[in-house]
Amino acid sequence: MDIFSIFTLLGGLAFFLYGINLMSSGLEKVAGGKLEMMLKKMTSNPAKSFLLGAVITAIIQSSSAVTVMLIGLVNSGIMTLSRTVTVIIGANLGTTITAWMLSLTAIQANAGFLFKLLKPESFSPLLAFVGIVMMLAAKTNRRKNVGSIFIGFAILMFGMGLMSGAMAPLADMPSFRNTMIAFTNPILGFLVGMVITMIIQSSSASIGILQALTLVAGVSWEVAIPIILGQNLGTCISAVLASIGVNTNAKRVAGIHVIYNILSVGICFPAFMIINAIFEIPLMSQNINAFGVAAFHTIYNIFTAFMLLPFCKHIESLAIRFIPESKDEHKKSVLLDERLLLAPTFAVSECYRQTIKMADLVGFNLISSTKMLKSYHQKKADQIRDNEIKIDTYEDKLDSFLIKLSGKELSEEDNNKISQLLLAIGDYERIGDHASYILKIAEKLKESERKLSSEAVEELKVIVHAVSEIFTISLEAYKTDNVKLAQEVEPLEAVIKKLVRKVKTRHIQRLKDGQCTAELSFMFSDLLNDFRRVAAHCGNIATSVIQLQDKSLDKHEYNHRNKDEDIEFVSKYQDYKSRYSVSNLNKTLENIEV
Repeated sequence: MDIFSIFTLLGGLAFFLYGINLMSSGLEKVAGGKLEMMLKKMTSNPAKSFLLGAVITAIIQSSSAVTVMLIGLVNSGIMTLSRTVTVIIGANLGTTITAWMLSLTAIQANAGFLFKLLKPESFSPLLAFVGIVMMLAAKTNRRKNVGSIFIGFAILMFGMGLMSGAMAPLADMPSFRNTMIAFTNPILGFLVGMVITMIIQSSSASIGILQALTLVAGVSWEVAIPIILGQNLGTCISAVLASIGVNTNAKRVAGIHVIYNILSVGICFPAFMIINAIFEIPLMSQNINAFGVAAFHTIYNIFTAFMLLPFCKHIESLAIRFIPESKDEHKKSVLLDERLLLAPTFAVSECYRQTIKMADLVGFNLISSTKMLKSYHQKKADQIRDNEIKIDTYEDKLDSFLIKLSGKELSEEDNNKISQLLLAIGDYERIGDHASYILKIAEKLKESERKLSSEAVEELKVIVHAVSEIFTISLEAYKTDNVKLAQEVEPLEAVIKKLVRKVKTRHIQRLKDGQCTAELSFMFSDLLNDFRRVAAHCGNIATSVIQLQDKSLDKHEYNHRNKDEDIEFVSKYQDYKSRYSVSNLNKTLENIEV
């Protein structure tokens, strides 16, 4: 084996790793919302969590990536520690799917026609051709992502072929045969498997290297089994590195991964050595092939999973015991852990979830601040101010995270969702600001011990009810992506704008008649402006919901269309106009206060 064979081997490994990354990235994008829904359905039910962990890992083809993602979820406070144990056990099983795909390379060239069709060398070039055509010609991102899956698989198999070709000369080298004899020492084989996996940080890749070696050189079961066991332990390094700089509970997630794999290996490795030493099993001296590697890898993970599943609570307790909470631990989770960027589709979903939490705080502040105009309470005012600080934090953190997320490879749907999120976050933050302005006016009214005229108070009641309804409708439309509900916001916004103009006109007349002072007039005018702006921001949020469903919609054209020709708009507008009117205040107040 000369220097050029080594170059070929390294190049094959590079293609192999890139192929895995490209294929798993395409699979995750195609899964998109389905993967998100699976994660959302995750419960404390151990069986369901175990299956979900296995399925998700089979999709993204990396148990380490799933564990790293779990660390991010726990660090963000999205998931509890106890719910991660069975997911990690399932992830260890799910990662075995890659070995089975790679085992197809073991199909012999002289096999029957049908079996030969399954050999990657037969169909991967065709997959690469189909994939590149799909990526170049497809009009939808989904088809392009499917194309990237095909190309990723073809590159993966090409890398496997390069590695096998580079290793072929090893079979005739006496030094290599002597090395294989040395590997009959199980401890040495175990350490080699563990170290190689720790270096490349992928058990799938290290298993692939072993499978490539079995294709060209005689590797016995006795040599392969300790290497596979070492590879399963070495994969923990990614989780350990990801746990640096996170809170205690997130560190415990990595601890659970390490403890589970140590227990699995700690039981199976000594058992293998004892059985192999006492019983002379003929199979151990026979050569293993790529199918055998995949089979043992799967059987080992199934056996250890069902052996340790009943002891999930004990594994969690061990992690808590070995990683105690530090004295200066501030039991606060970060808003969005950057490790979530490893799963962009899921990260978009979590940003949406955090935006909803932000919007709920805004809604509380808006409703509470309007109530303060009638009856001021210091504790409630303090709560509104505390919430405003939280709202500003949400805006800052979400904006920064979404900008980083937008730099990732995303589907068209996720890109559109990020655009909607950025706009909605800004609108909700501004509504929160207007709620703070309303609170300040309530404080000024309390401090000056002055009151608005009874007619002004009644007019404000009408506007406050209308603004409360438009916020509620727009928030519900945003939470549920309900276009029909979002379309009800625009006519109500038009009614509120007209209502504010009419109330301002009536107020100016009262000012002329001496029924209102100049100072109160400024406060009243500021309140009207705040309510009008809140309605406008609700309108923006509703329009973003409609745009998300109709990509061709132009916001400017939509807002400036001829609404008189829109039957649904006219109907809803007339309905809201009759409900919120200051022409007959008594009747209006009777209707809205029922």
